[in-house]
Amino acid sequence: MVNYKELGLVNTSDLFKKAIEGKYAIPAFNFNNMEQMQAIIAACVETKSPVILQVSSGARKYANQTLLRYMAQGAVEYAKELGMNIPVVLHLDHGDSFELCKSCIETGFSSVMIDGSHLPFEENVALTKQVVDYAHAHGVSVEGELGVLAGVEDEVSHEHHTYTQPEEVVEFVTRTGVDSLAISIGTSHGANKFTPAQCTRDENGTLVPPPLRFDILEEIEKLIPGFPIVLHGSSSVPQEYVATINKYGGALKDSIGIPEDQLRRAAASAVCKINIDSDGRLAMTAAIREVMATKPGEFDPRKYIGPARDELKKLYAHKTVSVLGSAGKA
Repeated sequence: MVNYKELGLVNTSDLFKKAIEGKYAIPAFNFNNMEQMQAIIAACVETKSPVILQVSSGARKYANQTLLRYMAQGAVEYAKELGMNIPVVLHLDHGDSFELCKSCIETGFSSVMIDGSHLPFEENVALTKQVVDYAHAHGVSVEGELGVLAGVEDEVSHEHHTYTQPEEVVEFVTRTGVDSLAISIGTSHGANKFTPAQCTRDENGTLVPPPLRFDILEEIEKLIPGFPIVLHGSSSVPQEYVATINKYGGALKDSIGIPEDQLRRAAASAVCKINIDSDGRLAMTAAIREVMATKPGEFDPRKYIGPARDELKKLYAHKTVSVLGSAGKA
């Protein structure tokens, strides 16, 4: 058993309390490898932002659970080396079983998500409470979910979304004891969040997706005031990255994300954790494709993964400053 405190990590309890009071959201950036971790930590140290290093079940398998533990510990030390001991959380994204959550807790995770949103309400409650009871005994915070997000992300896939029902929220939070709640108000996983047919066009001809259901968020805030809310599937899908990928041989079609002004509005509410994964994938892929296309003789991985890491750092620094409002909060 490895306790997260031995690795220099923190759980989300104090971070979320401060975020709600300060009207900002903590970035939850997904990572799978060293370069992504370097970019996340460098960006958050530079902007003085707390951060949640987020790992999906698929990413844990890809990176190896033992290596991940040391990468998380390395992230804490790397931040100090760069000049600031920012709060770092290691979080399991979309845990789908008690056994997976338990394994993560025992290998140094400071926060876990148990996603029973696809189950009937009573089964979701029972599974979530089982994880909460075990996690809290080890000082680990737990995120639950009500409502289903459409889209595909790693091993999570749903064709249709189901909005969170506000009337279920109080009972779920009370009976499970979760520390935060992921809700569904119109975000979705992946880079293809909306089809062009679902969007309108602004005066510049840019596709504008339908707005998030802030009415649902506001109703939930009234029912559980001050309780930490989480938004999944919150990448904005920067069109410059999509254009670069397609320019250099990619085939991304109908890649439309959540407008950043809507995310900023959400971050000023009880939403204190916003998950961003696809934007990072797009940034890295765009940078790698450009190097591969413009320097076809290059075969040193550092020469194309390095620029990808730099682009990722730039993107994440922008997110903390201009979207989430977490810059300067470490």
